[in-house]
Amino acid sequence: MGEGVSERLEQKLASYVWNSGLRDYGNPRKLSYNAKFRPHCNLESLAKELELDSQSNKNPLGMCELRGYVTVNSAPSLWDAYSRLLSDQAMVLSLNSSFVDPLLQFESQLNIIESSFKMVFAIPSLERVREMGTSEDDKEDLENLYQSILNMFEETLLILVSKDFYKLQILKDMIIWMNEDTSYLQERVMMIISSVLRFASEKVKRYANIDAPCLGVLAAELSLLCFHNDPLITHQASLGMCYLLWIAKCQNDIEEIKSTMCNSGNHGLQPVPSDTEFLLMDLQQDKTKITQYVGQTLMPSLLTDFVWSLLMRLSSPNCVTAFEASTMLKMTLEYHAHKVTMVSKIVDAIYKQLCDHSSHVMRHTLLRAITLLIRTSPKKVIFQLMDYPIPADNTLLLMWQAAGSESRMAPHVLKTILLILKGKPGEMQDSLMERRHFSLDTTNMMPVAASQALCTLLPISSYKRAVAQFFPQLLVALILQLFYSSDLRLMIKDRLFYARDALRVLLNCSGLQKVDMALKKKNCWNQSSQVLFHHHGVYLVAKTLSDYNFPQFPETLRYLYKLSVEGPRWSEDSVIIVIFFTELLSNFFKDPFPEKFLVLFRNWVNDPNPAVSKLSLQKIASMAPVINKAQNVCSLLISILDAFLSKDKTVIIWALLTLRKLLGKLNKATYSSLSTRIASSYYPLMDHSNGGIRSMAIYHFGELLKDMSQYPWILNDMVPGGLVPLILFLEDTEIRVAKACKYTLKICASELNWSTLYLLKDKHCYFELVVLNICNNLLISHESYITNLISDTLGFLRSSRIYLRRASIILIGYLTKLGSHLLLREEIEVMLDAIDPVLRDEDPVIRELAEITYRVFKEISHKLTSSNFKQILRRVFGLTYIKKIKPLYNYNWPDNLADSPLKIKETKNDKELLPDVNYDLFGKE
Repeated sequence: MGEGVSERLEQKLASYVWNSGLRDYGNPRKLSYNAKFRPHCNLESLAKELELDSQSNKNPLGMCELRGYVTVNSAPSLWDAYSRLLSDQAMVLSLNSSFVDPLLQFESQLNIIESSFKMVFAIPSLERVREMGTSEDDKEDLENLYQSILNMFEETLLILVSKDFYKLQILKDMIIWMNEDTSYLQERVMMIISSVLRFASEKVKRYANIDAPCLGVLAAELSLLCFHNDPLITHQASLGMCYLLWIAKCQNDIEEIKSTMCNSGNHGLQPVPSDTEFLLMDLQQDKTKITQYVGQTLMPSLLTDFVWSLLMRLSSPNCVTAFEASTMLKMTLEYHAHKVTMVSKIVDAIYKQLCDHSSHVMRHTLLRAITLLIRTSPKKVIFQLMDYPIPADNTLLLMWQAAGSESRMAPHVLKTILLILKGKPGEMQDSLMERRHFSLDTTNMMPVAASQALCTLLPISSYKRAVAQFFPQLLVALILQLFYSSDLRLMIKDRLFYARDALRVLLNCSGLQKVDMALKKKNCWNQSSQVLFHHHGVYLVAKTLSDYNFPQFPETLRYLYKLSVEGPRWSEDSVIIVIFFTELLSNFFKDPFPEKFLVLFRNWVNDPNPAVSKLSLQKIASMAPVINKAQNVCSLLISILDAFLSKDKTVIIWALLTLRKLLGKLNKATYSSLSTRIASSYYPLMDHSNGGIRSMAIYHFGELLKDMSQYPWILNDMVPGGLVPLILFLEDTEIRVAKACKYTLKICASELNWSTLYLLKDKHCYFELVVLNICNNLLISHESYITNLISDTLGFLRSSRIYLRRASIILIGYLTKLGSHLLLREEIEVMLDAIDPVLRDEDPVIRELAEITYRVFKEISHKLTSSNFKQILRRVFGLTYIKKIKPLYNYNWPDNLADSPLKIKETKNDKELLPDVNYDLFGKE
């Protein structure tokens, strides 16, 4: 009777609230309703209405319903919860069928369910509820009402999950709410969670797509509850894990089906496994089994969530929970770390937790996690450990030691560190978006951190074999970092010498303690921070290593050679590598020099870095005694000639010196074959802006002519090419250049039997007399070159140096006067155009000289004819008579003509104009 009354009362209340009645979802004790409802129903007023109906005999239920009303009054908190739950359910389900943004919809539903959860599971226990009843019928009605409240909350979850597996996330939040307040009905919460998961596991096979990103976090929460001190909670948590793992397995199968585009065969989904009880026993009794099933079943992203959740629970105030999370975390990473993603984020979280004064047990777990992660993701772990401020604090040093404790990963760790050491500390990143790590500083300080890390890692005994394997790479990388750090010290306040310290540790760990001590005695380590000392410091390191015959020499030389062929990353690196490489070769290789190394030096001669070029040229110069033993000596000499085009003056000077030193030892056959090419390389340098280069090029050109004295046919082609600058720079304001010109012109005159030699021997060289005499000699020895010499001289008319403009005007005047029979009208017109701007030169002497030359051009122009036939005859018969040439300019003429080389005396009637002087083709008076 009581049960029928209770059901009728409940149906009466339900029919009053819902217009669409009752609908059964398979469980006769669960009520589920449509969403058409009166959102705010006051059940107390409803009870009063029922009471009035009974008094007026309008309600056939009579006293039975009145007994139900008494039940309402006896447990107002239950009826209030029932009323609010009806309203919350309606709101949740109405949102579920709306067109609200999915994210906003879920957030709203989660807020409503959280409110319902705190209300539903805050009600008294079932025993307390039964005590509220005054009779057995009341107790039974209250129990039914209690169960209806719980069932309604569960139904809401089932409906949500049946529509969208994404909303399984609510279960994760329920566990969090449950753990926040232990007064909640935890057993009943776990029963609902496992029931919803069972429902989802039965529905999952009907879905073509499963979106349940919460499975990893939910698995972590359930796995911890599998070790709860309440056996009922443990049982429900283990049961929920079984269903969760089945959902995850189905999710994997669906993804596999999609990837293989296969709809049948072994990839089909199976029903819920029949061995659930056996799996349940495994999960309840063994943590290893849990981590094994979780690691094998969850996808990498979900397993990462599982690990992350356990990591966060390490800081739980509940010591038991923290301990269980610690154990589960270590077991998971022990066997399944290879599936974990977001390693950098996990390492960063470990660092933050270690900094928060964690307990000894927790600290051990976190450091063990680093060791386990380094096994499968060494690069990610190392890069994250490098991305913290320097110098490293004690926490970071502990993490480095944990990373180094895994001896099998030592080669991978050192490879990653070497990759970082390729960078330049202090280098600015282009943008924060391009950075791969979490540091907000745009300055790359990772190489400095890597150097400090090596100070911690290299002394570890397990790293001894790996250090031997990577000794050359570490040696060169640290020497380069030492150079970078010396520059970096000027930019930052702290004196960061970790590269120096790491280099010393490397030497001591590699059995080179004597080298370290020798460098200390040479004060190398104390001066290594000085920028000006660094190049010499590199030399000292290489020299000391060589002195002690370090056993790693072969592999070091091979690595340096490989690095030299591939080319360094930064231009500054080239200098360090060349110094180090050269010194090792000098100590271990005597003559003859290995050919493949000679190729490197040949390439370095024209390196964009001037310092590299100079170092290479210096080394090549030292090889002069055995230069003839080189197979490709011609290509080596040509590369030196190409260095003449360098923009760096010191490179050109070293190229001139090196070439001259090699040519002195070169065999004559090879020398003569390259002589023309060498001479043509000297020509441009004779007009170089630097006086030292000009004088050296002119002097070396003279040496070249002297060396080729036994090859007169070669000289006949060489001399005219450099004759114009040799003549013009006799007037150079730098004495060394003028002396070099006199020296080389003497060689020209001697080798070509010119009569100019006695003029150049005079203490005072009178420019105009020398020019006049040389031009006369050219008519007989190199007449065909006169027009080319005129063309070369025209280029100097536009020189910025006054003495060159003066000298070029005089030279071109005499060349034109003596070679007038070789010129055409068109050529004279070009010369007139060239001399015209000089007539307005700012220098008065130049203007005066230019006017004389201009008159010479005009005079010749009037005598020329446009007839091609007559011009040909003029060229053919132009040498059948002796020219009578009068000095044109009176430039730099001797004050005492009686003392002049030509013994010319001034006459009484000719004070302003010098007497005519007759010159035949041989330049004789």
